[in-house]
Amino acid sequence: MPSRHFSRGSLSSVSRGLISPNSRTSSHHGLSSRGHSSDENFQGSPTLESLYAESNYDDPEALGRYSFAPPRPRSSSRSSSIYSDDNNSGSLSPDMKQSSFAHSPLSRSATNRQTLLPDTPGIYGFSEKGKGWEAEPDDALHNPGKLGKRVGPARLIYEPRERRRTCVGFSAVGLLNVAALTFLVVAIVGVFAGYPIASHYTDHAYVNTTSYIGPTSNTTTSSSSGLINSNAPNISNRALIDPDTPTSAYTKTGVDGDTLQLVFSDEFNVAGRTFYVDEDPFWEAVNLHYWATGDLEWYDPDRLITEDGYLAITLSKETAANSHGLGYLGGMIQSWNKFCFTGGRIEVAISLPGTAFISGFWPAAWLMGNLGRPGYGSTTEGNWPYAYDTCDLGTLPNQTDSSGLPAIEATSGLSSYDYKLSYLPGQRLSRCTCPGENHPGPTYANGTFPGRAASEIDLFEATASTSGGEVSQSYQVAPFDAYYYIKNSTTSEVDYYSTDWDTAANTYLGGAYQQAVSAISGTDSTTYNSTTEFSVFGVEYTPSYIGGVGTGEIYWINQGETMWRLSDTAIAANTETEIGPRIITGEPMAIIMNLGLSESFTTISTKLTYPATMRVDYVRIYQPADQINIGCSPELYPTADYIANNLASYSNPNLTTYAEFRESVGLSTSFPKNRLTDTCT
Repeated sequence: MPSRHFSRGSLSSVSRGLISPNSRTSSHHGLSSRGHSSDENFQGSPTLESLYAESNYDDPEALGRYSFAPPRPRSSSRSSSIYSDDNNSGSLSPDMKQSSFAHSPLSRSATNRQTLLPDTPGIYGFSEKGKGWEAEPDDALHNPGKLGKRVGPARLIYEPRERRRTCVGFSAVGLLNVAALTFLVVAIVGVFAGYPIASHYTDHAYVNTTSYIGPTSNTTTSSSSGLINSNAPNISNRALIDPDTPTSAYTKTGVDGDTLQLVFSDEFNVAGRTFYVDEDPFWEAVNLHYWATGDLEWYDPDRLITEDGYLAITLSKETAANSHGLGYLGGMIQSWNKFCFTGGRIEVAISLPGTAFISGFWPAAWLMGNLGRPGYGSTTEGNWPYAYDTCDLGTLPNQTDSSGLPAIEATSGLSSYDYKLSYLPGQRLSRCTCPGENHPGPTYANGTFPGRAASEIDLFEATASTSGGEVSQSYQVAPFDAYYYIKNSTTSEVDYYSTDWDTAANTYLGGAYQQAVSAISGTDSTTYNSTTEFSVFGVEYTPSYIGGVGTGEIYWINQGETMWRLSDTAIAANTETEIGPRIITGEPMAIIMNLGLSESFTTISTKLTYPATMRVDYVRIYQPADQINIGCSPELYPTADYIANNLASYSNPNLTTYAEFRESVGLSTSFPKNRLTDTCT
């Protein structure tokens, strides 16, 4: 209960009958700092000195009779029966005039109705015997104990020896207080310093373990998309099917006439979306220089935003100070390790930048296996552009043995590479990898692994010229055929469909770092630099593992039409280079879209206009209902554990080689052991 404080002069006398053993106060035993014990205020009443003299300091029983400030009344109604509500004068109510209080030498006026009450039996908390206040459960909490004796000229209160504490070191309560304060300090530092630092090194390599493989019903029950999404991973609070996707796009007729089911879409209709780290559930814009292809721009997340119903990726000419010393800022967006799919059909509706008649820009949309993170060289070295699951010379550096055989490797390449066929370092995650080595698996019963890689399928890479625009649509593979020639003697191996867009085999076949199986077709010039007209590019493919080698195939789409087809029989085993069949990849594929420029790709005209924008109207993915396979770490091609175990490689774009990554974490810098050249343990 609170202390009772009285104004100066409010106490005219002190009666022993009002000093109850059980009263509760914390202010000098009931006297406030303004309630003085001078003769003028306490004439005819015992002083503190007289109380002490009478109290017998050494007699606790005698001392216990004295204390000040009894508790306030238990009910306001009783309080009002004692004191007048009219003027706060402190006059007695009629029923109190015959009480002992009425005959007491003490009279008082109360302030704010915090009053001293009489020792009247049976009412207002008084004991039945009239000897004090009734005991209450919390009395012990408010009992100040013995009165301290005043000593010396200053009349200081003396604390009895038995109430004094001695220092015994740290108490249990003190230690708990120190621990609590330490925890709070550590937590605050962690939130404002530790978390941002940790995020810098980890957020760029989010490990996605979610995947789904299996059939789904054709029954349309999902309210948002008309499809069953319950079987698919719900990566965010938005379903995989964009609610803005029109119902007419829920299914698609595949190239073989079968009905395909929509499994993912993004219409980019919500304005103001940006794609910095952790801002979007499906996409992330990179912040780096794409040095591997000699790009002239810095990829900056600020170059991407959704507006007016599309995703805008902008390339601008900048000062060196504003572009990391490069002179240009471009944009690249990836679904790496956020959303992946295996097999089926992907379509992107895109307005190309600039015009169809001035060359220089490099717009592209493509797929890469999730084991490689585009722009992070230590993840792609030895993984890109392999599409291989055989243990032979094709897994070794330069695809030759220690004696340099086969001999054709030294004579069937390009003159710019001294006619060497391959400069590749070997397949890092091959079928030949020794048991127990750093490999993503899965592990077969005999301890061996499948061949794994970061294969690449290009939906398109666009060029322009005075005669009009063209797109290259390709599959990058390794190891290589002699002279980079595929088998294309029959339409069962390679077939070209479109005459409207002049589709034909690309004369560029590759080089020492890649074999490009590619075709060229024309573009619709009306869809350049447009906010209303878009070209539909895409691929529809079946991985070789589904039906076995010889059944894998890829179809490319341009302007919504099928342009050409590649069968895995065109990249079958090659006896000249002594390699096995390349396959149509079964890796989970991430989506990449970018706008940059590089002299290694095309001539950069001085007539280009900046800024230039590539606009993406939508991305849609379809799969057969009995072959739904979405997620970045499916059972047959897992990636999550490998990425987590090699996180620094996937987090730092400045680590350009596998050796640099391994050295950074204090491990052996060599590739995993290959049983053709190393001794497995």
